[in-house]
Amino acid sequence: MDFLIREVAPMDAYDVATVHVHSWQAAYRNIIPDEYLLRLNVEKSAERFAKDFIIYKGKTYYYAAELKGKIIGNLAVSKCRDDDKPDAGEIIGIYLLPSYWGMGYGRKMMEFGINKLHELGYSYCCLWVLENNIRARKFYEKYGFIFDGTKKEINLGRPLVEIRYMLSLSK
Repeated sequence: MDFLIREVAPMDAYDVATVHVHSWQAAYRNIIPDEYLLRLNVEKSAERFAKDFIIYKGKTYYYAAELKGKIIGNLAVSKCRDDDKPDAGEIIGIYLLPSYWGMGYGRKMMEFGINKLHELGYSYCCLWVLENNIRARKFYEKYGFIFDGTKKEINLGRPLVEIRYMLSLSK
């Protein structure tokens, strides 16, 4: 199978951006306005990722999922960014190229992210998901993530609601 998850390197920014843009355009179709999704740009995203990999090193852990040497997914974890959850880590992003959905790679990435946050000593794992992203919510719920009642509004071409999911990491 030759599948592995490894830390990103600055030279991975373009491939990580490619995954990010293509997965957003597929996963968020009919959730985020098409105009917003069509404006996503791999080159601009790659520039941002290359900077983020350096700026947030040691605070955010970025990983690439590779299959036979090709980056097919990416994952970012960190301390929870929410002030009310000081003992929680956060899965900031988990993305997989759409052509690899349903093959078990997302599961491996999720398990890796949860285990990494547990290794870092966090008691809980949180993540934010768009309320209307039913596919992602079902995926997270398979791992025991539970909506904790917390919502926030974001604007991605129109107002959208994000909801927070929590998972206990006590084993």
